[in-house]
Amino acid sequence: MDKELIISSSTDEVQIALLEDKQLVELHKEKKSNHFAVGDVVLGRVRKIMPGLNAAFIDLGDEKDGFVHYLDLGPQYNSFDKYLRLAMNGDQSVRTLKDFKIEPIFEKNGNLSNSLKVGQYILGQIAKEPISTKGPKLTGEVSFAGRYLVLTPFSNKISISQKIKSSEERTRLRRLIQSIRPENFGLIVRTVAEGKSVAELDSDLRQLMDKWARMTAKLKSVNCPQMIESELGTTSALLRDVLTDDFNTIYCNNEDVCNELRDYLRTIAPDKVDIVKHYKLTTPIFEQFGVQREIRRAFGKIVTIRSGIYLYVEHTEAMHVIDVNSGNHIKAGTGQEDTALQVNIESAKEIARQLRLRDMGGIVIVDFVDMQKAEHRKQLYDVMCDEMKKDKARHTVLPLSKFGLMQITRQRVRPAIEVDVQEKCPFCDGTGTIKSSLVVIDEIESNIRYLSSSQNIGHLTIETHPYIHAYLTKGFKSIRRQWQKRYKMRLAIKPVEKYNLLEFRFFDSTGDTIEL
Repeated sequence: MDKELIISSSTDEVQIALLEDKQLVELHKEKKSNHFAVGDVVLGRVRKIMPGLNAAFIDLGDEKDGFVHYLDLGPQYNSFDKYLRLAMNGDQSVRTLKDFKIEPIFEKNGNLSNSLKVGQYILGQIAKEPISTKGPKLTGEVSFAGRYLVLTPFSNKISISQKIKSSEERTRLRRLIQSIRPENFGLIVRTVAEGKSVAELDSDLRQLMDKWARMTAKLKSVNCPQMIESELGTTSALLRDVLTDDFNTIYCNNEDVCNELRDYLRTIAPDKVDIVKHYKLTTPIFEQFGVQREIRRAFGKIVTIRSGIYLYVEHTEAMHVIDVNSGNHIKAGTGQEDTALQVNIESAKEIARQLRLRDMGGIVIVDFVDMQKAEHRKQLYDVMCDEMKKDKARHTVLPLSKFGLMQITRQRVRPAIEVDVQEKCPFCDGTGTIKSSLVVIDEIESNIRYLSSSQNIGHLTIETHPYIHAYLTKGFKSIRRQWQKRYKMRLAIKPVEKYNLLEFRFFDSTGDTIEL
């Protein structure tokens, strides 16, 4: 599978398109004014405790307070709280945690008001960005993600990605990680670590430990509230998570972003540095690579699949609803049941892509074409599960209900991508109503009267919509002839098909436009 990353950077926004085999599968947008991103580590102050919710609002120095639930503080919160006090007092021994005594595990069924007080400092990590009127959601368990490893402080546990299936490889990785793991730090081995050498894993671990040391040093003199450690930019973070051997090219229209990506690639994949290309053409980068056309086709309420099938996508406050329609998809020699299966399977593939592309989260209800056979319903469920495996977001797919509905839940950590593919109507200017054609005729005559009496123009050419042209010129005593006699001027009226119904223009005898 060929993968390409197309990056469009402007003064206020970065847009990133991920293409697989020339097809758009992910679109990411990042406002450069965003204050928080998933993975940022922040030092906040407890502003308000909500006993009924067993949660607290945290002052992060922004207009929207952060939110943390008791269960999101994590089992190691006592150790993080102790670490924060020591680091803010300048105790540099916590840079390595070598002699740090880990505190008892946090109780699962406790009360937050017994652990946090108003005005208390809290070290947290952004788990979910601000969405709509809600502020960022925090977690008390700070971790740092690298290319191959995830560093989890105050834990001695080693976890290996379940996507690594080989028992020999899992044993090899566990043995290697155990040999390099620092004391009082746990590690999660990511899928891309499969087959990597101890030197590559150790290099990744050192970068994560350096990040921990930097954070510890900052806490000594930091003012609260404040950002302590920022996650990689969206571009670098996406590259860290999706970069594989079948990644071909990265095109970007901003030289500074290109240099940033090259520097990052030198740390995680030096052999891939040359895939970053600076796009210098005058044509917008998304237009050049067909991304803009894909966006216009894929982000409307109606999404058409090439075989004639179409999806109707509706977003509500509570959930997303997708209705599958067979359209003009008819295959000769097949019955209704087989046609329904074909339509549903093609739709399932596009729906899985749409969820990634729009980054739709929460509850998604899909209304497939009804099928009677249980084996066909099972086949459709298996196809949807296989297609959703390409999605890195946590998700759950439930089998079809007896009403032919499939329920999908998908993790949402950022606002869903919304692209307005509708344009303002040139006829009504977005109002939903247009002038009466008779009013247009009166407006044209009013302009003729003005040009005749005030400007002394004796020859006039009018360009207008064919419908208006016919209305003005047809008949024994046409309106055009009446105007010529009334205003003592020569009038020529020409039809222009590209004009909208209410559009008209005036030209003098030399062909120059008359501005009114």
